[in-house]
Amino acid sequence: MSAARAVVLLSGGLDSATVLAIARAEGFEPCAMTFDYGQRHAVELQAAGRVAEHLGVTLHLVMPIDLRAFGRSALTGDIPVPRGRDAHEMASGVPSTYVPARNTVFLSLALAWAEVLEAQEIFIGVNALDSPGYPDCRPEYIAAFERMANLATRATTEQGRHLRIHTPLMTLTKAQIIRRGLELGVDYGLTHTCYDPTDEGVACGECDACQLRLAAFAQVGVPDPVRYKRA
Repeated sequence: MSAARAVVLLSGGLDSATVLAIARAEGFEPCAMTFDYGQRHAVELQAAGRVAEHLGVTLHLVMPIDLRAFGRSALTGDIPVPRGRDAHEMASGVPSTYVPARNTVFLSLALAWAEVLEAQEIFIGVNALDSPGYPDCRPEYIAAFERMANLATRATTEQGRHLRIHTPLMTLTKAQIIRRGLELGVDYGLTHTCYDPTDEGVACGECDACQLRLAAFAQVGVPDPVRYKRA
């Protein structure tokens, strides 16, 4: 019997790579979905391809959708990416790197692909601990989207299927995420996390994403395998 399919949102970052490995370890056939949405750190698209190949994904969809049309985000517009913030600043309010409705857009498209693939599982690497300011990373948001999704498709309303959204990283610290990924054989040297890399794709070492990643690797006690401009 072939494994059940699962759509896995794969950005190319540390979290999504770990989620992909978890979905595979749980016995699913992961179908990776990556979004080219006009992000400043588009180098992550190459990372997503490397991770997908490394973890044996046979179906990887890269979908273009330009969220720069909306703006209002440091990741899709001319707003500077915050650097050098301390933990208190990172935890205060919604950061400028928030992309309006990004996870709602991504999950909606993942829902459509899941229906076409006859998949009943969607995996996403949201986390409520290291991104408390993002409203679309909260467990109550995911639960609400799942309820909506089960009212929204032919597969769920006519064919009796039930769609589940898996968030295996929701309550893990970044260090716990890294430990889990290492247990599953994730090569974090293939991933990309930085919000504001150089033109060559070298991580800045100062943005929120870089600082959280560096601190977590230090806590785990292993070197971070990616290159940094400053760390």
